[in-house]
Amino acid sequence: MLRSNPTVQNSYEFVCLEDLVPEGHLLRKIQKHIDFSFILEKVRPYYSEDNGRPSVDPIMLFKMMFIGYLFGIRSERQLEQEVQLNNAYRWFVGLGLTDRVPDHSTLSLNRKRLQESSVVQEIFDHIVFKAIEHRMVAGRVLVSDSTHLKANANKRKFVKQEVEKSVKTYLDELDEAITEDRKAHGKKL
Repeated sequence: MLRSNPTVQNSYEFVCLEDLVPEGHLLRKIQKHIDFSFILEKVRPYYSEDNGRPSVDPIMLFKMMFIGYLFGIRSERQLEQEVQLNNAYRWFVGLGLTDRVPDHSTLSLNRKRLQESSVVQEIFDHIVFKAIEHRMVAGRVLVSDSTHLKANANKRKFVKQEVEKSVKTYLDELDEAITEDRKAHGKKL
């Protein structure tokens, strides 16, 4: 049975999602220093502006994929659930507390369609270079899918973090998770 509190009548509190994200959170730093709007130009050839339903914001989809990569989330189904539950993730991708998170199948279809070109790798590389430029990561050499690239980073200002896998490895793991999920739910492969 629901009971009303007699001391509080018609009282509503408004919550700002940004206030729920800790000041020192990694995603705050990334949001402050990296402009993700370049993604729109990169993916423009893959979207029809005058045909079909409006698409889910490609920046949101890439930010979700970036969260998965950054925090080791190994499936798009799990990624959908994590963004649903985590306020920092919601804030970073641009969703409010009541906004619907894109479905895992939308993430999968978008990634697979773009993965046929080099655009996914180009976007991830651009984000890493921006992180290096803003001294969020450091190093002399960046290896991205076996491509050797020189990095120009300040030796005295950096956060040491070991990256254990390439973007391609992460994308392959997502494909494997889809196959396992389809098998588990009795769907065609």
